[in-house]
Amino acid sequence: MSFLFNQIDGLGRHVTRNLEYTLHVLLTFYLSVRAAIVDRTQSLRTLFGVVSSQIYFTGWQAVPLISVLALGAGGVVILQSSTNLNLLGGTEMIGKLLVIIIVRELGPLMTALVVIARSGTAVASEIGNMRANREIEALESMGINPLSYIVFPRVLGGVISVVSLAVYFTLISILGGYLLTRMLHDLPFGFYADSLARAIAVGDLGLFLLKNTFSGIIIFTVSCHQGLSVGRSPTEVPIATTQAVVKAIIYVVVFNFSVTALFYLNELRKLGVLG
Repeated sequence: MSFLFNQIDGLGRHVTRNLEYTLHVLLTFYLSVRAAIVDRTQSLRTLFGVVSSQIYFTGWQAVPLISVLALGAGGVVILQSSTNLNLLGGTEMIGKLLVIIIVRELGPLMTALVVIARSGTAVASEIGNMRANREIEALESMGINPLSYIVFPRVLGGVISVVSLAVYFTLISILGGYLLTRMLHDLPFGFYADSLARAIAVGDLGLFLLKNTFSGIIIFTVSCHQGLSVGRSPTEVPIATTQAVVKAIIYVVVFNFSVTALFYLNELRKLGVLG
């Protein structure tokens, strides 16, 4: 019996720690937005410079990697879809299948994972080193709010980059994947484009933007929070960086799964399957 109580107690402590961490991350995001927009502790020119740098690093420099992944993913999905649907006599469903796989799920998730691997680690490491080297304290002594100067611009630039990269990933997957598939299958582009146009809906675009926007917020807020949590020891930086990656992946996957589940529950409710 004591073993069972210990397990329940351990589970309760684990849940409590995760809830506290989530609240701290949300508080970091709220305070950074308030400091930058409401309190206006930094000039727009300063914010624009940091945001532009973040977009260049997170967005532009990730284009080659995103291109390769998008071509590979799009080629595999379209090739498999066209082959199997052709065997089943349902080629007209290829557009709907691509919207479900690439637009709703694969595009947002793959983009988020690439950004976590490239930029999430870099942001957590950069801010962690600034914290360990007391650069954060130096900024505060000069009257500069670290939340408005460091956190908010990186979150804003990260969100813009994630959304842009996800759009690019989706376009390359659909168009580039078709070109690769065209070499092996006789799939007319007019039929392919018409199938996509009929399959995509406003709800799909809304789901796409929702997932990518909040994924960007999650990734960069978690990374900044982990960087700011570093003490004065440089040995804490790699630990914080690793935790930033792990926690960002967990939050992004859970968020994407939750949004997808709610989306399909709503679709089933519209069809009358659920009361």
